[in-house]
Amino acid sequence: MTVRRPTFAVLTLAITLAGAVHAGTTKTPWHASRQLVLVTTTDWNIDHGTLRTYTRGEHGWVATGVSVPVTIGKNGAGWGLGLNAPQSGGPVKHEGDNRSPAGVFRIGDTFGYAEKIYTAMPYLALNATQYCVDVSGAKHYNRIVDANVVGAAAVKGSTEPMRRDLHANGDQRYRMGFVIEQNPQAKPQAGSCIFGHLWKSPTDATAGCTAMTPAVMQSLLAWLRPEDQPVFILLPQHEYERLRTTWQLPAIAAPGGAR
Repeated sequence: MTVRRPTFAVLTLAITLAGAVHAGTTKTPWHASRQLVLVTTTDWNIDHGTLRTYTRGEHGWVATGVSVPVTIGKNGAGWGLGLNAPQSGGPVKHEGDNRSPAGVFRIGDTFGYAEKIYTAMPYLALNATQYCVDVSGAKHYNRIVDANVVGAAAVKGSTEPMRRDLHANGDQRYRMGFVIEQNPQAKPQAGSCIFGHLWKSPTDATAGCTAMTPAVMQSLLAWLRPEDQPVFILLPQHEYERLRTTWQLPAIAAPGGAR
């Protein structure tokens, strides 16, 4: 009996298919996450986009039906420091650049002005002496701390009092919100104090956070579950499509981020 050896073309196809299967099953650092808050924009320098939410089940990500406008940094977005591997081909997030971090990030504590709020996530009831330290190089850089605990000197120079209603003429932006865990290692000058918070209006771009209506925020906080290890992803649409398969993300339509 004559045994035919595989041709070069067949071998190449087999290797390609094997690689594709391997790439499709490679675990990401967020492979156990079952809730996704996704923001897409039309380009790097756009200050608004579309927020969608997904849950992950046995057969992958499923849209929950939420698709709403949000605003982001005044200068758009730039690659941040989160769960994903470093990327190139776009701006890089720096302290004070008015860009929202792009990438994949854990959703941390929720917070607000009220003593209690309807959410299963860890909740921080804010007081007048709590600050998020945005002074690069400070001991508590990129952390929410209480000046009564760490001392007034530790928050000196910080521009982020968390009770903005008490420190900034009644500002309601932080009345409800959640921490986006950008730069959790507190790398100097890599960006700090990134939140999901309330907006004043649909044209109210931010200093690097993602802002939305109170109704959207309230529904998000009620939906999030710590046991589902929720993640927040922000990407321009073209980067989302480039990374979607590798990062095992849902297919979406082009964002409707027009105002």
